[in-house]
Amino acid sequence: GRAPDWKTLVNRTQGTKIASEGLKGRVFEVSLADLQNDTDAERSYRKFRLIAEDVQARNVLTNFHGMDLTTDKLRSMVKKWQTLIEANVDVRTTDGYLLRVFCIGFTNKDQLSQRKTCYAQHTQVRQIRRKMVDNITSSISNSDLRVVVNKLIPDSIAKDIEKACQGIYPLHDVYIRKVKVLKKPRFELSKLLELHGDGKGSDEPGAKVSRPEAYEPPVQESV
Repeated sequence: GRAPDWKTLVNRTQGTKIASEGLKGRVFEVSLADLQNDTDAERSYRKFRLIAEDVQARNVLTNFHGMDLTTDKLRSMVKKWQTLIEANVDVRTTDGYLLRVFCIGFTNKDQLSQRKTCYAQHTQVRQIRRKMVDNITSSISNSDLRVVVNKLIPDSIAKDIEKACQGIYPLHDVYIRKVKVLKKPRFELSKLLELHGDGKGSDEPGAKVSRPEAYEPPVQESV
């Protein structure tokens, strides 16, 4: 399908103040469900921040500026009798974007256990945190920004982390909860057009937004 056509207001060109310049740097926050023109609740809690970097005719070209989960989603995951584990790491993409990535996960109760609690030991928490950092680093440092965004949509990095930690302590509700862009390379229009899947400008709005299929993590040989 096609992405919905979004509109934003800007002051008219007056004298030497060009209208398009007033749009550059503007940040838009949109849920993944809206970006994909979908009402799926599973996509509504993931918010993407997009920054306007160029204007062509009546089209604003945006770039990835960050991602996070809604407060309601985060609150709904926090429950008693389990261990919350978080980690964050700064990692650079192959095309020069420095990202700070935050991960969150919770210990999962063994269905065969009669115990009410499922607390992880300190050593297990440290091991899981290391797995989070290692998986995020290897996944992002080998990818450009476009590939990273396509990994964030189905949250494939988090699914890989959950799979990798099974031998340490079973987890559930593992998410990349936040991504911040700390530094970006010098602006190049050609690179921005590549992110939009076009080697040249286009006057047609509502370009198609890719929607990766449900992600299945690879089988782990060892933990």
